[in-house]
Amino acid sequence: MFYGREQELKKMNLLYDSNDHHLIVVYGRRRVGKTTLIGEFCKDKKTLFFPALESTAEKNLKVFSRTINRSIYPDSSVNSEYASFDDAFTMIAETAKKERLVFVIDEFPYLAASDSSVSSVLQHAIDHKLSKTDIFVILCGSSMSFMENQVLGHNSPLYGRRTAQFRIEPLNYLKAAEAHPYLSPDTNAIIYGITGGIPHYINKLAVKNDNDVGNAVIQNVLERTGYLFEEPANLLKQELREPATYNAIIAAMAGGASRLNDIANRTSLEYAVCSKYLSVLVSLDIAGKKVPVYETAKNKTLYYLKDNLFNFWYNFIPDNMSQIVAGNAESVYKYEVEPQIDHYMGILFEEICRQYMIYYADLPFRIKEIGGWWGGNPETKKQEEVDIIAFSGKNAIFGECKWRSERTDLSVLNELKRKASLFRGFEKKYYYLFSRSGFTSGVISEAEQDDSLRLITLAEIYDP
Repeated sequence: MFYGREQELKKMNLLYDSNDHHLIVVYGRRRVGKTTLIGEFCKDKKTLFFPALESTAEKNLKVFSRTINRSIYPDSSVNSEYASFDDAFTMIAETAKKERLVFVIDEFPYLAASDSSVSSVLQHAIDHKLSKTDIFVILCGSSMSFMENQVLGHNSPLYGRRTAQFRIEPLNYLKAAEAHPYLSPDTNAIIYGITGGIPHYINKLAVKNDNDVGNAVIQNVLERTGYLFEEPANLLKQELREPATYNAIIAAMAGGASRLNDIANRTSLEYAVCSKYLSVLVSLDIAGKKVPVYETAKNKTLYYLKDNLFNFWYNFIPDNMSQIVAGNAESVYKYEVEPQIDHYMGILFEEICRQYMIYYADLPFRIKEIGGWWGGNPETKKQEEVDIIAFSGKNAIFGECKWRSERTDLSVLNELKRKASLFRGFEKKYYYLFSRSGFTSGVISEAEQDDSLRLITLAEIYDP
């Protein structure tokens, strides 16, 4: 099932319809849907698709030769092996002179790792052969650092050859819900909270109906035979040389450590060493870092688990591993996961609300910046937090997000206004309350009389 990538697909088809030579770079973290997007694009087009292997140059050239032969001579038993990648690219260029061709190298970093000269060879082929045709070349890769530095970077032999690039990000909450348009907003929000908009994870979680979330989590995340049970560990092993150290850092963040110093202390790592490991996790989109908006201090950076599956896994599985190994996944869900799921969803609901404001909300002004805020109250000397602040010039929106079973009441609004009073640089302030379960009559009455107050339910967030 193809969903959520219609905009990227449309742009790729517009480039293709120009009938010009193109070199397109498609990259993004693993499981995000790059190959699915490319496959959908190639459906009705003559395509030569080569999935590079994490192997030797000789093995890659052999498989590449076989791929070319089967594409060019589909009804022939010809199985010649090209002497070099340059010869293979030459044959592709000759074929592209005769017909419009899409040429895809999937996981290009694997090919480049097997032969350090392949980027230069491809650059030469583009300059002298492929660019003289209307071939549509796609280089795809999951190694973000490689694709950004060794393909798009200034020092790459391929620099300046690309005609477009697509960094494929996880789906936002609403596009992720396209996988299950028949499910309730509540269920789709929880699915997003577990999968983070990664299409592969959404598909593997396999929620069938609104009453199936618990069963899906048990079968596909908590049970040792479930596909997503092994996913975080497998991803760390694939991407990193020292998964045990990274595992400790991720566990510390899942346990509440968010400042670099706290993470270093919990893992017994030196400050500088911990910073280096965190930078790698950030580059892989497993972790993220954030600073408070409307803030000039530079020492307030917080780290968090950006990958929702990692967040969910490390929140609920390590401490219950003995029960899971003993085959008690259902009990773990009933007594450990289900009672805590609303608490888990609290922070993730803030992210959903921010995405709603960025992509879908009809706002009173065009926002310049949006995010959360945390800092000290100069009067009480206590720490304060605001879930959402969005601003531009002298206008600001202050938002509070409540994922809970009871309706949001006036005390929440009054507390939001109190915290907003700490910010004196705005001439016009708006107040947005986001609530999973709706609002009390008192809040609704207040909103009817105050045009600076906006009430948004979960249903509206999912039907903007």
